[in-house]
Amino acid sequence: MKAFLFPGQGAQFVGMGMDLYETYPVAKELFDKANQILGFNLTQVMFEGSSEDLIQTKITQPAIFLHSVISAKVKMTEKPDIVAGHSLGEFSALVANGTLNFEDALMLVSQRAQAMQKSCDETKGTMAAIMTSDINLVEDICNNISDIVVPANYNTPSQLVISGSISGIQKASKELEEKGARVIPLSVGGAFHSPLMDSAKKNLQEAIEATTFSTPFCPIYQNVTAEPTTDITTIRANLINQLTGSVRWSQTIQNMMVNNVSHFVEVGGKGRILLGMVRKINRKAQMEML
Repeated sequence: MKAFLFPGQGAQFVGMGMDLYETYPVAKELFDKANQILGFNLTQVMFEGSSEDLIQTKITQPAIFLHSVISAKVKMTEKPDIVAGHSLGEFSALVANGTLNFEDALMLVSQRAQAMQKSCDETKGTMAAIMTSDINLVEDICNNISDIVVPANYNTPSQLVISGSISGIQKASKELEEKGARVIPLSVGGAFHSPLMDSAKKNLQEAIEATTFSTPFCPIYQNVTAEPTTDITTIRANLINQLTGSVRWSQTIQNMMVNNVSHFVEVGGKGRILLGMVRKINRKAQMEML
């Protein structure tokens, strides 16, 4: 079986989408429609903006969503057997499998970005990548620190991102380095996928509950469970919980392989971020970039 994977923040690049806009009439139509829905010229920033412009959360998230969804629209020649998205990419995946329509998903992504930015402004937080094969060690240290610090992204069996308050990340980082782990502080605007995103979760929950979800034509593996589902009640709940829950990406890919997925296709963004993670989980997997 073939799984289509959709990237999240970090997949943006200067000039993203311009080739699609200039090559495919349907892409131009969707980009122009997105500008109307959002109420500002997102495509101008995507096509002509600097890397500094593109890292603003309110720009980054709809830009990556647009690039992935439009790439899928114009380049996919078959329906996927399975879909999944890393963090923000879950919204792109839900368009690809028919759960959300383009307009509703774009509005949710925009509301998500604004809610997350507001949470970041209200409560300062940060994240760090931890390079170690001892995932239990990372979890134990996080659990035993009184300040807020949690496992946020289980990217590969040897890379886990932690998220939380600045003091919590500092304390956990120090302990992990003392235990031999390599710690890389991340330049991010906040503590994504942690309890510090709780106010954003509440804001997004209202929007998700007011949005129409349709039964998808194929399963989505969702971040918070790493399990497949086509049930729209489950999909809604998992999407709401994603903002404060862990992204279980490594577990997702491993579970897909157990369920006979052998071919992985990354759709949109600067490319091969997710396939790089797949490669570290199983080098024998068949991979391609769309």
